Amino acid sequence: MRNNTIDIITLGCSKNLVDSEKLIRQLELWGYHVTHDAENPQGEIAVVNTCGFIGDAKEESINMILAMGERKRKGLLKKLYVMGCLSERYLAELKEELPEVDRFYGKFDWTRLLTDLGKEYHPECANERHITTPAHYAYLKISEGCDRRCSYCAIPIITGKHTSRPMEEIIAEVRHLVAQGVKEFQIIAQELTYYGMDLYHERRIAPLVEAIAQVPGVEWIRLHYAYPTDFPMELLRVMREHQNVCRYLDIALQHVSDNVLTAMRRNITEQQTYELIEKIRSEVPGIHLRTTLMVAHPGETEADFLNLIHFVKKARFERMGAFAYSEEEGTYAAEHYQDEIPQEVKEARLSKLMRIQQEISADIQAEKVGQTLRVIIDRQEGEYYVGRTEYDSPEVDPEVLIKSDKGLRLTCGSFQWVKIDSAEEFDLYGHCVEEPEKGTERE
Repeated sequence: MRNNTIDIITLGCSKNLVDSEKLIRQLELWGYHVTHDAENPQGEIAVVNTCGFIGDAKEESINMILAMGERKRKGLLKKLYVMGCLSERYLAELKEELPEVDRFYGKFDWTRLLTDLGKEYHPECANERHITTPAHYAYLKISEGCDRRCSYCAIPIITGKHTSRPMEEIIAEVRHLVAQGVKEFQIIAQELTYYGMDLYHERRIAPLVEAIAQVPGVEWIRLHYAYPTDFPMELLRVMREHQNVCRYLDIALQHVSDNVLTAMRRNITEQQTYELIEKIRSEVPGIHLRTTLMVAHPGETEADFLNLIHFVKKARFERMGAFAYSEEEGTYAAEHYQDEIPQEVKEARLSKLMRIQQEISADIQAEKVGQTLRVIIDRQEGEYYVGRTEYDSPEVDPEVLIKSDKGLRLTCGSFQWVKIDSAEEFDLYGHCVEEPEKGTERE
């Protein structure tokens, strides 16, 4: 056990990660040595930043708390604190069931942890963070909460109504991070396209992204978690006109059948969904779409599922994830629908859908062979440098592997032009080449 050392373990989404990074910075201002997601935690204090979104995530959070509690029981830990979405949602129950935890905090009151350590929160450093990702990229959270009321989703219950950060505050954070060496920004929100409605009474995501794109030193901007209904089309112009806005959009569509979309309370139709995809791809040529789909929502018939398969085959999403419906207490679906689809049917539908997408993804990867793509180098791993194209978000998307041949020395965070030699289902292989002449085809 190391004195004056705090281990922070972050579970769940990148929005949680940003909160952890802010906490780390505040602790460091008071002289603490802080580790993040250490393989071998040895601090005298542990902080678990939890996720409470779905069953598997909740289970992971509970198991981590129990593991840290066992360390405390063995005398390897003095204090155990818990924060995040799980404790925001189940505070009373957790206090009752987990007495080994010294103090619980929710999603938004984690600053009280400093008080409990006998320290003060530094408000003048509120937007400062200790970046835990590779130094060249960072997540940029532009809002919290969500005003949508999708039937299956507990996020509004946990995080409350949509709350946008002021544009000037976000731009100031971008400038600060650029000064620290950040080149690539993953823009994140629970509902990206709703940004600004509460502060400015209109959707301001397009002006915000355009303003970020104009900050010197911002090389790449990637957009995550858009909502399809009332999509702000002006954003497509910004993506098309600014080279540093990646041709990448993470937009959760969830389903395509009108029957299921209505039950989900998504406020969009099958026809509108197809029209939106066509519009996005026509306005931003070459764009890669990442989406998330759900199978076995209550009321999904076999015909609905077959329609979803047809949709996936026709749309040919460059990136796609899927999950099976699980009932979350307090949601509209839990209170109004019966979770009547058997688990084995859920799993079979999910497996079939992902097999189809696997084939599509492999074909799309293969189409990149022979193209020359701009790649940012994330790390060196064994005999390869590993990077990503503008079409690839960290952690979830395919990577580009460049063999570290004799004499090749690449720096993490540098951009390289790479000609793709071969493709596998999840990885591309290539070699570095000279920058293409301006005006020539890059893909």
